This record gives sequence, structure tokens and C-alpha cells, in this order.
Amino acid sequence: MSHLTATGTVRALGVGAPGYAHPLLAPVEWAELTRPGTPVHWAVLNVADGPGSRPDPHCLETAGRLRQAGVRVLGHLDLAHGSRPFGELVSQAQRYLDWYRVGGFYLDRCPTDRTDLPGVRRVTTTLSALLGGDAHLVLGHGSHPYPGYAEAADQLVTFSGAWTDYRWSQVAEWTAEYPEGKFAHFVHGVPRTHLDEALRIARWQGAGTIFFTDRSGGPGGAAGQNTPFHSLPGYWDEIVSRIGPGVSE
Repeated sequence: MSHLTATGTVRALGVGAPGYAHPLLAPVEWAELTRPGTPVHWAVLNVADGPGSRPDPHCLETAGRLRQAGVRVLGHLDLAHGSRPFGELVSQAQRYLDWYRVGGFYLDRCPTDRTDLPGVRRVTTTLSALLGGDAHLVLGHGSHPYPGYAEAADQLVTFSGAWTDYRWSQVAEWTAEYPEGKFAHFVHGVPRTHLDEALRIARWQGAGTIFFTDRSGGPGGAAGQNTPFHSLPGYWDEIVSRIGPGVSE
């Protein structure tokens, strides 16, 4: 069951899968997202650093199963910190729509500076138009951006990194002006014994969508290199039980 409203607003704490490995390499991971009762907000489909050059039959099947289970599928677009040509991004977005019938987009490596905001707004406005206004757009900053970005998309990833940094992280004051669920947090290296603490931090900082894993991560890299998030955390069932339907703190 989807935990998004008709307008794309998050209404309960849940999971966002930032980009599992290809379905052939991670069949269990993709299947778990369709398990009844799993609180999944959305899952990012990254075929080949984008939609690829032709429809992938395995990704087509996976996207269909996710939609049937009520999970919104987001196409992966790499903004490369604002250096990608506008036309190239729109072309990739159209292929995602034509082939995989995505319900939105995850804009990875989104810039954070005020000077880049007009360019990002141009992209998100165009993507919304392509989807007829029914798009769920997530900006993958990985840190707190200039506040104006909050008006350019449905959600912002304001943290992506290691648990050692997350447990001492500070939320930007301007985020208090937005409803709970506006933000998403991706954290790797979270020990099982600190899972409850991590969930409390997410709620305290207003995150509505999370992906926590005990997998270790290396230095940040280009799109498609989020290796800690390519597989299920060892405590996946515990996360599902803690934030599933009817579960609250």
C-alpha cells in the first residue's frame, strides 16, 4: 500500500529505496518492497546510470510488480551537481515514462547553492508537466541546501552518509517551516543496537522517508555508486516492524 497521498505528500514514516542493484543481481531486495504491509513510499529505478538505451525486460517486470503493489517507481536522473544539459535530462525522463511508466523522479547529486536553484526549478517544472502534474519529485542533495529548493520538489534528501555523522547531525532551522515528511534521510553503517536511536533522530528532524542500513559505505562518488544501499540491511524485518502501518513512537 502506498503511503503517499494523491498529491504526493508523505503521510507516515516509511522507506525510500534509493537505488537497489539490477533486479538480476538483487531479486530478493526488489521482491521485499512488494511484500504486503511493507511501508514503502517509493523506489528508485536506475537501469544504467539512467533509463538505458533500450527497455530492459527485467526492469520492466520489476517496475510492473512495484506499481501493482502500490509502490511509486521513481526514475533516476543524475544532475551531476548542475552540470547536465537540460535537454539530456528531459530525454532520459521521457524514456523512463515511455518504457517504465514511472510516477516521478529522483534527481541525484542535486546542487545545493542558491545560484543553481533556477536551473533545478526549470527541470522540476518540466518533469511535473511531463507527468501531467502527478509527479513525485525527490531532490537528492545529501545535505541541507539553500531553503528555496524546498519549493521545487515534493521531498529533499537532506542527509546521506554514515551513522557516525548522522547521530551528531544538526537540522537546519528553516526546515521547521515545512510539514513532517518533507525530508528524506539515507544512512549507512547503522548498528542494529542503534536502530531505535536512528529512527528517533529521523522523526525529530522531520524526515518522513528513510533508508537505514548496517552495510558499510565508502567515499561518495558518481551516480550509481551508492553501494551501501544496493542490498537489504541485515535488520530489514526489524525496520518494517518498527515503522509499519499503525506503528508509532
